[in-house]
Amino acid sequence: MNSFAPDSIVLNRKLPLWYQVSQSLRASILGRSPQDPLRLPTEERLAEHYGVSVLTMRQALKELEDEGLISRHRRRGTFIAPDVRRGAPVRLLGSVDAIVAQQSGMTARLLDHGTVPVAGELAEYFPDLAEVAAYHRLRSDEQTGEPTNHARNHVRPELAGRIDPEDLARWPMTKVLRDVVGADISRITDTVEARLADPETARLLQVPLLSPILHYTGVTYDTAGRVLDLAVIHYRGDRFSFTVTLDAT
Repeated sequence: MNSFAPDSIVLNRKLPLWYQVSQSLRASILGRSPQDPLRLPTEERLAEHYGVSVLTMRQALKELEDEGLISRHRRRGTFIAPDVRRGAPVRLLGSVDAIVAQQSGMTARLLDHGTVPVAGELAEYFPDLAEVAAYHRLRSDEQTGEPTNHARNHVRPELAGRIDPEDLARWPMTKVLRDVVGADISRITDTVEARLADPETARLLQVPLLSPILHYTGVTYDTAGRVLDLAVIHYRGDRFSFTVTLDAT
């Protein structure tokens, strides 16, 4: 039986390895194609794939098992749950792969894209540019077709020239920038706040006007401190939650 092939990552030694591995594998699982196998490679093969110990791999798999993404069976192996829940809460510990995982597992439709002038709030993030590339997408639950969030990304023009719009229907912008475009991502700053749905958001997400939503802003920086991508995402308040864990050790 063929096994599911997860993505590769570069581990950050400043963060718990089990957490980074679990979030990378989580993103791979939620972003898998329907025709991909449900069976995962053995613990040993996964540990070799990620460059970690078997003990670390087991801890990562336990995290996914507790979340209900996988099931583990003695002598049979580890399997992806066929009815994986979309939009499950994500624990954010500072890993780029956590951001990818949070955005994965949904179908996306590109509503429009083009260039927009740098004005208003954009000027704070792109002071050296006159215009940026803008992408507007609507994400929906793969199983029900129900809209879950709509996202606007503002990206530096030199990066946008290397973005295939079809990739944005398959992957989150963070993954496209890092793994396809090859952008040198240094950090991402997230802000999440409660808001009320405006007319556009209410229409796109099919919720009542002024109903609660989660307003997410993600700012992606390169190693020189420049903003590569400004993402503004409106999530349905009844479908998402965010948990942030602070490690005091």
